[in-house]
Order: sequence, then C-alpha cells, then structure tokens
Amino acid sequence: MRIQAQARVFLGFHVRAVTGLHIGGRTGGIEIGGLDNPVIRDPLTNRPLIPGSSLKGKMRSLLEKHHGLAMNRRIGQTRIHSCSERQDYQSCKVCRVFGIPGEERIATPTRLLVRDILLTDDSAERLEGFSLDRPYTEVKTEVAIDRITSAANPRPLERVPAGAEFGPGEMVYTIYSGNGEEYTCDPKQDVEFLGVVFEGMGLLEQDYLGGSGSRGSGKVAFGNITLELRTKEDYFQKAHPIGKYKALSELLSEQEKVVSALRENLGV
Repeated sequence: MRIQAQARVFLGFHVRAVTGLHIGGRTGGIEIGGLDNPVIRDPLTNRPLIPGSSLKGKMRSLLEKHHGLAMNRRIGQTRIHSCSERQDYQSCKVCRVFGIPGEERIATPTRLLVRDILLTDDSAERLEGFSLDRPYTEVKTEVAIDRITSAANPRPLERVPAGAEFGPGEMVYTIYSGNGEEYTCDPKQDVEFLGVVFEGMGLLEQDYLGGSGSRGSGKVAFGNITLELRTKEDYFQKAHPIGKYKALSELLSEQEKVVSALRENLGV
C-alpha cells in the first residue's frame, strides 16, 4: 500500500477587510490598557494577522452547512462533520479536502493546507499614519441594553479597520494517487475536488471571518489571485502557471477552465 503526491496546486491571494475585522487573540489580563476582546497579532511585529486555522476552519464550517452534512463528531464542546465510513469518505468533498482524524482507518492525507496571512507592508504604513486607538487597530464599543432596567453595558471590541489588506496568502492543495485496502486516492477526483476550495472562498465572501459577524464585522474579499501547478516530474525546476484573477468572481467564472488545464498538465 502506497500513497504518492502527484502534484501540488499553489493558490496565492490577498484578503481585504471590507468591514472591521476581529479575530480574537490572547487577552491583556490585568496589564494596564488590557482589552477583553483583543485581536491576534504577530508577536515579532505586533501587527494583526489572519491565522491559517481561522480561514480554513471557517471555510470548512460554511461548506458543511452549505451541503447539509451531519454534525457527527465532537471536539470538546464543538460539533463538526467527519466521515467514518469508507463509502461516505470517498465521495465527501469536504472530508477529502479538509481532512479527518488520522486514526481513522479510511483516512488519507489532508489535501489542503492554509498558511497564516500577515498584514501587508503598505497597509501597515497607511495605518501607522492614522490616529488609531491601538497600533494598527480601532476599538469599537458595542453596548448591550438590559431589557428590564435599560442599563447600558459597554463592550469594547478591537478590530482591524476596513480597507486593511493581508497578504500574500497561500493555500497549497496536494493531488494524490494510491490504493489500499481501506482507501483510494484518485488524481482525477482530487483535481475535481479542488473546486470545493473555490466554493469555500465564495461562501466566505458572502459570510464573515472572525467574530461579531452578525453585528457588522468580518466581511472580507479575496483579490490578486494566482494559480500555479508543480508536478512530481519537475517539481523543483518548473511551476506551470494556470491563471491570474483580480477578484474571486473571475476565478469562479473560469473554474471549468482551471480544472481542464490541470487535467491536461497531469494527463488525467
């Protein structure tokens, strides 16, 4: 039994905060000026960032709901979808792309990895030129009203201001081949399932990233998208360009062309 990586698709992009973005980080505790709801930051530069886990997890969550998948596994107090039967797993785009626990006998390698995305230098310099509440961020005060006494309970929320851009971001999608007693890795199917990544990005643009999305935060947009393919035959020698797109809508409209180009390059 053997699994072999046939190729990798490198998807580059930028993420723009259309509205203020809050992805929670470690609280300030008892330090002076500490916030109850701070954003996560790069400890070396103190700039806000988008963790790859936040982006990947939100895309998966939206896809599970969009396709009506059963929430059949618990991680602590959280319920997610995870296939445990071979027949279900072989046809489940979400589990094949985003992965299932490695101890499952049917498990094959996760196809998609998502890297952390840093604030661009241009956005950092622009934000440094404004008088903000904290370095690179604003503090939005939300108020909860007691329904009986009408007393106000202010809740400060740290956000990256609208218009800030993160990038370059990178997702890496691996295409596998191989057969075993409990699994099958079909390169042709992996190429087709890449579409679920684009679908997840589209769902995210119509939803929100991070916290307080129902109260206005977290709308994002993907841009400056590039697609490249590296095959096992010339992996370190050559990257095969697949396409460049200014916006996600352009990529989604040419999704069939992308799949055809990958098939042609891979001969599947």
